[in-house]
Amino acid sequence: MTFKHIHSPNFSKRTAEIDMLVIHNISLPPGEFGGRYIEDFFQNQLDPSAHPYFASIQHLKVSSHLLIKRNGECIQFVDFADKAWHAGVSSYRGRDNCNDFSIGIELEGADDIAYTEAQYQQLNKILADLCQQYPIKYIVGHSDIAPGRKTDPGRAFNWSKIDEHRQISKKN
Repeated sequence: MTFKHIHSPNFSKRTAEIDMLVIHNISLPPGEFGGRYIEDFFQNQLDPSAHPYFASIQHLKVSSHLLIKRNGECIQFVDFADKAWHAGVSSYRGRDNCNDFSIGIELEGADDIAYTEAQYQQLNKILADLCQQYPIKYIVGHSDIAPGRKTDPGRAFNWSKIDEHRQISKKN
């Protein structure tokens, strides 16, 4: 896989084997698409005066391994060998700190706005490749690992569009 790379300082050394993929959504400002705000946020360069919402998140240090934009363009912020800070306080099947053993994939989107076909196509290519590279057992949403705290990728995400990969991952 070849992606555009934009380095995020928000990562740490990984110490556990990768066996999970976490699907998120993000839009900055919420519900708006386009521009560089997500990239700036993951690089700790978001201008808090650019939008009232940004002042409430400027202190956060977050990142993701990948961002899939609305047009299908993919940007990598953190190497898969490293731990991106995408999950926050999280737990899945009795294991806490999901960042330790997962790859985070952000879709430019919102819980209640349909994702694009270009995003699903790119996501499926990425899932196929990652399921070949790593012993992926779980493909989950952020809401699955942080219930009550997170809702993404939301009700607009069509899980049936990636079911083939979810079935492959469960066999590993």
